[in-house]
Parts: sequence; C-alpha cells; structure tokens
Amino acid sequence: MPKADINKAGWEQSEFPILCETCLGPNPFIRMSKQEFGRSCGTCARPFTVFRWNPGSGARYKTTVICQTCAKVKNVCQTCLLDLEYGLPTQVRDTALAIQNEAPTSDINREYYAQNMENKMEDGNQSLMQVGTRATSAGKEMLKQLARTNPYYKRNRPHICSFFVKGECNRGDECPFRHEKPVENALSHQNIQDRYHGNNDPVARKILANHSEAQGLKPPEDENVTSLFLSSLPASATELSIRTDVINSLPQIPSSQLRSVVHVAKSRCAFINFKDRDSAERAAEAWANGLDMDSERVHVKWGRSKGPSKSATPTAGPSAVPAPA
Repeated sequence: MPKADINKAGWEQSEFPILCETCLGPNPFIRMSKQEFGRSCGTCARPFTVFRWNPGSGARYKTTVICQTCAKVKNVCQTCLLDLEYGLPTQVRDTALAIQNEAPTSDINREYYAQNMENKMEDGNQSLMQVGTRATSAGKEMLKQLARTNPYYKRNRPHICSFFVKGECNRGDECPFRHEKPVENALSHQNIQDRYHGNNDPVARKILANHSEAQGLKPPEDENVTSLFLSSLPASATELSIRTDVINSLPQIPSSQLRSVVHVAKSRCAFINFKDRDSAERAAEAWANGLDMDSERVHVKWGRSKGPSKSATPTAGPSAVPAPA
C-alpha cells in the first residue's frame, strides 16, 4: 500500500525488531520504546523504525542500527549485525559458505539496491540468504564447529567510562559505565559497514585465524611462502577444474590474485600459488576443514619454504681480489 507522502515511499515501518537472543536479553518481559523513522539505516541510509530497550539488570540500553530489509538480506541481527543462525560475523559465514557479497558499498547505489531486495522478498520473514547458496560439506562442518549456540550476555555490558579513563570520574559505584582501562588493539576499531559487508572485520579475521591454526594450518614463519598444497585430489581432476573450484570457493579473493596452479596428475596433488601472503592466508582460513571437489574432500597444507638460495651465500668482494704483482 503506497504511503500518502511520495518521499516516504521507501521508508520502513515495523512493529517488532529482528534480534538475536543475546541482544534481546535473558528477561522475557522487557519494555521497549518505538520511534518511527527515528534514524537512517547504517548501511542503506533509508529512514526506519528504531527500537530501544534495556536487555536486563547491569546492561546498557541497546538500539537497532540497521533496517529490517538489510537485516533480512544478510540474515543478521539489527543491533549486533551477527548471523542469526550461527551467531558469527558475516565474514566468517560468507567465507565458509563461499557467498559473494553483492551489496554495493557506495552511497549512490545502496538505497536503490535495498529497495530492489525488498521487492524480491516473497515472504516478509524470509531471508534471501536461504536462497541459492553454494554451501559445501566442508563449509557446513566449519560453521558447526564455530557456531555460538548459547547467548553471550557479557556483550551487553555498559561501555567504558571516558571520564574514568581521564581520571576525572567522581561518581564512584553510582556511575552507570564500566570503570576499566580500555585495551587498544585491532578489535577496538570496528565499524558498521565492515561488519555488515564482511570486509576487513577484525573480529572475523581473529576467529578464522584461530580456527585455521587449530586445524593445523598455522601460517609458516617465512613470509615468502604464498603457496598451498592440495592432496588426495579426485582422479578426474584437471588443472582447469582445480582452478575453477579454487576460484568458486574463494569469492572474497579476486581471481587476479591467483598466480598459478601446478597440477601433478600422477601424485593426485596440486600447488596453488598466490601473488601475496594475505591472499594465501585467507584461502587457508577458508579451507581450514578441507576443500570439496567432485564430492570428495581434499586435504590442504601450507607449502614449504625454499630456504636460503645458493646465490645468497657471501662471496669475496672486489676488495678481496689480490692486486697483480
């Protein structure tokens, strides 16, 4: 039904937010405030209905930061932007399921994209993430191992008191904020766009890195190693099929970052060579539980270091050559 004001035709109205169990809190009876068109969405910039509530005793007030259309497109919570099914960042889920991020990040196209996605949704409660994903058995197994099934209410704690950090807070125990010293690291620099689109999310990179190390894919100390070794390949595998499967399983890595694929048919193995170390590490994180090719599980290991080359051995310089008599 079109709205009376044509300028508000793309604005969103809703009766209840899309939230995860952690953000909703342990109390089944909560008081929630509602404000129509209270703010613009953090991803598509369209005005939407904002909800605000207190999850429980000792927690801070929480509010929705993205609209329901954007939440349904990615199947995430409107507040924490974590996946509703697995409780993981979108970058972890998309890496495991080999999902290509099609949402535009520029200000020009993101509102137009959100309106198109809203029109494509047949059911108001259905997420577009449930349609046509290329999930493999290795990716599903990876998500099962990383999934957070129990709510983590510690995430609802109040923020750190900025006056306490400067040594100027005189409210003592009555201060509603936490009196702790902040820890300065990569996890303290997060933003909505990176969390939603799954690009350079420090929390996701830490989860993926820890999981790959637990699976025996710890990056070697030699930074020059940019190759991964695939073993137990299918008998029907060719260099072209291996390259195709590798590119399809790594949608977050541009295909131009793949330097070469060396296939050894007799040994049923292959070397995947990347142009830089970062692409190799992201591929190892995505293949922590193996790579599926022709319904067979392929084992993945890091390539070995070549060691110091013979040309690097010190030789006598021009000054060491004896002068002619």
